[in-house]
Amino acid sequence: MSALQNDSWRLGTPELIQQIAMLAWLNKAENGEEFFKLVSTARVWYELYQRASHNDEIDAYKAETVLAIANYVKSHPRASRDELTKEIEKQIQAFAAKIEAL
Repeated sequence: MSALQNDSWRLGTPELIQQIAMLAWLNKAENGEEFFKLVSTARVWYELYQRASHNDEIDAYKAETVLAIANYVKSHPRASRDELTKEIEKQIQAFAAKIEAL
């Protein structure tokens, strides 16, 4: 497989937009430099917001909580409604504690 056919060369949408802006700037297109600065600034601010808001961590904790509940249900198919409720409450409390710790 040639390097150009490898998916590792593919750009995500933000990277593609930034590359287009950079090409516009390098080719001295009208407003190319301003476009590149705007796109780069937007990407930096977005990344800072994501890190400050802990959105990625919260999403990971949500998935972890749902998976823990699903695993409990799968491994305890005969659990009573009360047992299920207690386990779900336990997992939600653990999720809330993780969020509070952020």
